[in-house]
Parts: sequence; C-alpha cells; structure tokens
Amino acid sequence: MSIKKLIITMSLAAIGSMASMAQLSGSNFLNNFCTHDSIDFAHLSSPSSAVRGLLIESCDFDSLISIPERSYRSALLEFAAPAVFDKYELLDTIPLTPTAHGRFNDAFQWLDDYQTSYAVLNNARQNYIFSNPGRIMYDRASLPEPPKSYRAYVDPMTTNIVVEEIAVSTDESPLQLSADINYKKWLNTFDASLQFSQAYISPNWYQGGKNNLNLIGHAIYNIKLNQKFYPNVLFETTVQYKLALNSAPDDSIHAFNISEDLFQINSTFGLKAAKRWYYSANLLFKTQLLKSYPTNSRTVQSSFMSPGELNLGLGMTYNYESPKKNFTFGASISPLSWNLKTCMDSDLDPTAYGIEAGHHSVNTFGSSAELKAMWKVAYNIVYNTRLFFFTDYGKVQTDWEHTIDFNINKFLSTRLFVNMRYDTQTPRPANSSKWHKFQLKEIFSFGFAYHFGV
Repeated sequence: MSIKKLIITMSLAAIGSMASMAQLSGSNFLNNFCTHDSIDFAHLSSPSSAVRGLLIESCDFDSLISIPERSYRSALLEFAAPAVFDKYELLDTIPLTPTAHGRFNDAFQWLDDYQTSYAVLNNARQNYIFSNPGRIMYDRASLPEPPKSYRAYVDPMTTNIVVEEIAVSTDESPLQLSADINYKKWLNTFDASLQFSQAYISPNWYQGGKNNLNLIGHAIYNIKLNQKFYPNVLFETTVQYKLALNSAPDDSIHAFNISEDLFQINSTFGLKAAKRWYYSANLLFKTQLLKSYPTNSRTVQSSFMSPGELNLGLGMTYNYESPKKNFTFGASISPLSWNLKTCMDSDLDPTAYGIEAGHHSVNTFGSSAELKAMWKVAYNIVYNTRLFFFTDYGKVQTDWEHTIDFNINKFLSTRLFVNMRYDTQTPRPANSSKWHKFQLKEIFSFGFAYHFGV
C-alpha cells in the first residue's frame, strides 16, 4: 500500500471512528455528508507535478489510484475521538490549487498536507455534528473535565512565542445581556433639498430670450408613533416649508419673484377600529410666510395668513403598507369637517379668497377627504401623490399634487412637481380667458437633496 493510500485510509478510519462513537457507520456517514462527486486529493495536497491520478470517484471511495513520490502527513489524532460539540465555526474553503512557495516548495509540503487534511476532516466533523444533533452526546463545556486547549502568539514586547491555556467556561446559567436597549417610540425623518435651474442667452441669440435663474428650497419634517409598540394608536404629524424664487429680468422694480411660498402642517390622530382602519381626527393648516408682488408693481398680492387655511375633520382613516415597503397608501375620510379661511392683510381684497368684503375670515362646515400614496418605482425613482377634497355642498375645493424624485446619488436628485387645483370660488383673471376654476403649477428642478432619520 502506498503512503498516499495510507493517509486516505487513516483519514477515513478517523471519520469512521468518530461516526461509530455516535452509533453511525462510516459508510453511512460519508454517504450522508460527502457533497463532492470526486476529489483529486493528491492534487489538492501536493504541489509536486510527479503525483498524478489520485481520484476518489464517489463517497464510497471505490477506486484509489496514486503514484506518490514522497511521504504524506495527515491530521488524524484530533478526530479519532467521539464527536464533541464545541462551537460553530466559519470554516475556510478547501483550496483547489496547491500553495506556491517558490524555491521552498519541498520544505513546506508537509504543512500543505496537514492543512488540507485538517480542512477536509474539520468540515466533515462539523457537518456531521450539525446534521445529527441527536447523536452528539457531549458538548465541550459540560464535560466532567473539559479537554485543555492552548493558543500561541508572539509577544510584541519580547518577540517570544507565548503558549497559554484557553479557559473553558462551565457556567450553565443563561447569558446575561448588559446592553442598554432603547425602544424607539417615535420615528423621525427630515428631508431637505435645494434645487435650481438656470438659463443664459447671449444678447444676439437668433430667437431672443431672457436669462433666468430659479431656486427652490424644500424642507419637510415627519414624526409618527411607532406602531410596533402601539398598534392600536395612530399619530403622525408632518411640517413642511417650500420656497421657490426666480430671477425677474422683465421686472423693473423687483430683482426676483416668488413663485411658491408654502408653510403647511398635516396631523392625524386615530384609535384602531378594525384591521388597517382607525377612528380619526385630521388637521390641515397652510399659509405663506413672505409677501409676493405682481410684475412691475408694488401692490401686495399675498402675505402671511393672507390667505390662510385651517381644516379640521372627524371620520375614518385607512393605512396600508406593502410587505416590501415599496408602496404605501393612506385615506382619511371626514364626513364632518370644519374649514376656516383668513385674509388678515387689510391691503388685500378678501373677496379674491371667498371672504365677504369688510371681513377677515370665513368658516364653513362640510365634508373633506385626503388620499396619499407612495410608490417606489425603482431603487432611485419615487413617486408621491396627494389628493385633498373639501366641499360645503355648495362650493368645491380640490388640490392634487404629484411629485416624482429621480435620485442620482445620495446627494443629487431631480424632481418633477405638478400641482393641479380646482376651486369653484376662484374669480376669472382679467388677463386670461382660458383659466378660471382650474389652476396648474409645474416645476422641474435639479439640485442637492439629503435625508436624515430612520
């Protein structure tokens, strides 16, 4: 019998010994847990080109052909014992090519042989233990006298090799965690973006035109109660502010115009009624913070709380989130709703906002509804939509917003925003015969965006 055959035979004997101690034959052990159809063991364990043809055709090792020209060493003694559980290890894969040592190949052949056989036997041992937990009678920590283990390392101070024993704990008490874990009762998010668009046209451009620069800032803060810990209570509040400025080359009085100025608060509180349904109270408040002016005019067109709007509603709220969290939908239906509109600036005409002349506010009762949806179309494309409806059964007011965000990377994004509004109280503008009750705003921008929070 060749030396190589002897190593394989001894390795199999060691595995068989381990299996027999657990009342399982070596043949069944290999048939159950060997996952390789064939292993060229001589090629794995030897860089020598003179060693050829050692082929294990199946797990039963029916044929062994070897022409070795040197002696082999195998890691056997550690496995010729009953299988004892110690711990789960992330084992290295068995290399398919020999390790090259340059001019010192012959000097390191014994180490390659040992490491390869150790890896094969260690993988087999661990696979057997975790595939047959009922046959493992002992674990290392519960043995009457745990076997001693040692580790060796180089002391950096003395440059000596130090060998020390590894202590084995036999404490059977449950693991005590001392980590301080804080539950997140409130989930907070903050999104901020600063986007712009710019155009430069030379004075001699054949089609004419004007230079312009548009700047859009948007900040939105959201806080909600974590329903993992409070499944029967719904509370969510969103505060946002959006400001859009654009250069005004045709305005001889103002250097820039305000195309959008919106401060808005949305809040919902509810108690669970059924699956995804809540008895709820909803609040909507919005106004602007700065004064805006028409082109080439010093007359104020709108200002803080002019107009202002507050809406309170009582009804039901429905919430849905897909398992993959790439789609959410929410609907708040308020059969009983109270709406307040204000015009606090005495320089403005209150009738432009549906308020009687000489008054600063008007309040009405009716019904309202708000629908919100978010769809993550792709990993970098997100579509958000919001539809708000209010009627006092004589007048109708509707806002429908669409926002599509194209995220280029963590900091850069492109946004398309479309806001459609229908208001039966809107007067017909003096300079347009087309636009009356239906209003439209569209903004396409590119710039910086960042997300904070969970």
